[in-house]
Formats: sequence, C-alpha cells, structure tokens
Amino acid sequence: MTARNPDVPDAFDVYTVAVLRRPADAPEMSDEDLEALQARHLAYRAELGRRGLLVANGPFDEQSDPAYRGMSIFACDGAEAARLSEGDPSVEAGRLAYDVMQWWVRAGSLAFPLAEGPVGQRRSMPED
Repeated sequence: MTARNPDVPDAFDVYTVAVLRRPADAPEMSDEDLEALQARHLAYRAELGRRGLLVANGPFDEQSDPAYRGMSIFACDGAEAARLSEGDPSVEAGRLAYDVMQWWVRAGSLAFPLAEGPVGQRRSMPED
C-alpha cells in the first residue's frame, strides 16, 4: 500500500459551476436591444438566486480571454444547471454560451452564507 500524498486533501466539496462565454458567432445587436437583454439576463439570474438554485454569480473582469463573461455556482446537479442555463435570455438570444462542470475544492474551503440549503457534495478522492 502506497502512503497517501499529504498534498492531496482527504475530502473535497464538489460544486456545479457554469462558466458563461461569448460565442464567436454571437449576433450583433443595437445598444438598446443589448441593454434590454442584459436586464432580462440579470433578472433571470436573480430569480434563480431567489429560488435557491444559484448561490453565487457574477461577471469576470481582467480575464485573459475576453470571451469568458462570468461564472455561476449552482445548488443542483450538472444536468439541471445546464437546463437552467439554457433558459437564460442571453443564451436563448445566442449572445452567451456556457460550459457546465464539477469543481472540486478542499473540503471546508468555501462557504455560501446566503444559501438556504446545502451547496455541493462532500467527496473523497478516489483511490487509484
């Protein structure tokens, strides 16, 4: 039996994350239409937060790739996060696309004090 690497945590909290990005073929829109779409996008994300499905959400700034627009942490599995992301008005309009993934962080590293229920799942690193 090999000794466990002390740099690998014994447990992880696994979160569902969606990264929003601007697709290369995003449709052009007038400033007025973009402003209205942004308002609907923000209202949709706020409603997901009120429903307890979205626990952290916000835009990126000074990112290395300007196509990346923001990130959301969901209190649901990846399939549900994808379904909810599909319903975002900016995704429906083709101005944003998304990637959903699991994000593993050292257990206890993050807290979501505004969340009303559990966020993520505690897991151990699988043995080789």
